[in-house]
Formats: sequence, C-alpha cells, structure tokens
Amino acid sequence: MLDTLLEHGINHIDTAADYGKSEELLGRWIGRHRESFFLATKTAARDSIGAKESIERSLERMKVDHVDLLQLHCLIEPGGWEQAMGADGALEAVMESRERGLTRFVGVTAHETVAPSVLMRSLEHFDFDSVLLPCNYPLMQNPDYAAGFETLVALCAERGVAVQTIKAVARRLRRDESKTYSTWYEPLQRQEDVDCAVHWVLARPAVFLNSAGDVKIAPRIFDAAERFDPSTSPSDGEMRRFAADAGLEPLFPIPEETP
Repeated sequence: MLDTLLEHGINHIDTAADYGKSEELLGRWIGRHRESFFLATKTAARDSIGAKESIERSLERMKVDHVDLLQLHCLIEPGGWEQAMGADGALEAVMESRERGLTRFVGVTAHETVAPSVLMRSLEHFDFDSVLLPCNYPLMQNPDYAAGFETLVALCAERGVAVQTIKAVARRLRRDESKTYSTWYEPLQRQEDVDCAVHWVLARPAVFLNSAGDVKIAPRIFDAAERFDPSTSPSDGEMRRFAADAGLEPLFPIPEETP
C-alpha cells in the first residue's frame, strides 16, 4: 500500500494513534521516505498528560522526530471538548509539542452531523491550522449539515485553514460482517462509482479529499483523482441518479444499535 503512494505521487499520509497498528507499520517504512511526505497523526486523549504520552508514543512507533500535523481526534462530545480545550487539556500538550518542534501544524477533527458546528466552535476558541470532517453526496443532502459545512468552509478560506474531507466513497453502513474491505462502513467498489463520488468532492473549491485506507479501494481513489477534470464533474442530476443506482445512504447519524 505504501509503495503504491510513491507510484501515484501521493505526498500526504494521515494516520492516528487509535488506528490499530498503523503507526507501527508506518515506522517500518516511512524513515526511508520521510522527506517525501507531509505526515499527520492524531491523539484522542483529552487531558494534557494523556495527550503528551500519546504524542510521544506516536513518534516512537513511527520512528520519526516530528510530524507535520498533529490533530485532536474526533472532538465532538461536549464534556470531552471542554476538557481538551480547558486547563490541563490536550490542546496544551499539542501547543507544547509545536513549541518543541514535534509538529509544524495543529488541527482538529470531527465526525457525525455535529461536525461543522463543533469545528466552528473549535476555531472560535483556537487558531487551528486545519480541520477534518466528512463530506459526501448523501451527507450533504442533509440541509443543516450542508449549511454548516458551507459556513465552516467559508470561515476556513478567510483564515487560511485547510479543510480535509473524509468518507467520499462511503456507500452506507455495514450490513454484514464481510471481510472484503477494511473500512468500518461499506465503501463504493466499482471504479465508475468511485470516480463519480471522488470527482463530486474534488469539484468543490477549497477542500482536500483524504482517501479511504483500504488497500483495494485507495488505489481506485487515486486513479479517479488522477483523471479528474473540473469541466466534466458530475452535475446535480447525475449525482441524484448515481445515488439512487448505487444505493447511497448517509452514514450519520450512526444508529445506537450499530456495532
């Protein structure tokens, strides 16, 4: 998978302390190519001590002396947000890491339908360099989410904040325990479907698209991105037909009974 990044000229790797063995596996490879990549990771800790330990562990796992972007991971719960942003919170550890040269930039990420609003709140509290949140066609048919997303993107453009988007190729929540893909949701798999979903996101100004991490789906995303032409991006009518034909469903909000 990592060699595939080099083949396609990908220069950004986004991982997290909580992504299984991702950081450990990266550590076996990234050292030979460190200067070729913008390397990002995340901490899910909410207190300063826990975040410091998480950050140090991430660097040790990846065998690097710094990352390019360090992000507060999925900061959406009110109590967790208050703790992370308050005294002795995770933000203090992230800021200290930047002062020590352990990261160049700091960011914040969010999932669920509250993502735009909590990210706006985070930007009001601190001058983050980046945000990360879901963006795909079915989710953006939610009027409240779409309105919040557009407001967030406008603010980020004004401030020069990077907007990373995820879940572009999500089809729907898993309906079985199939092991044919490693994402927690069911992804689009046919190349023509991936093309449509990826090109729709790439046609949006001022946003980035982070690929899925599945070893079979990611190369299809890269392929779609390499063939993107803004003059032929899918229209609203084409997307409506595509959503119906492909069986697209919003991932969020996630039902409580979902494993």
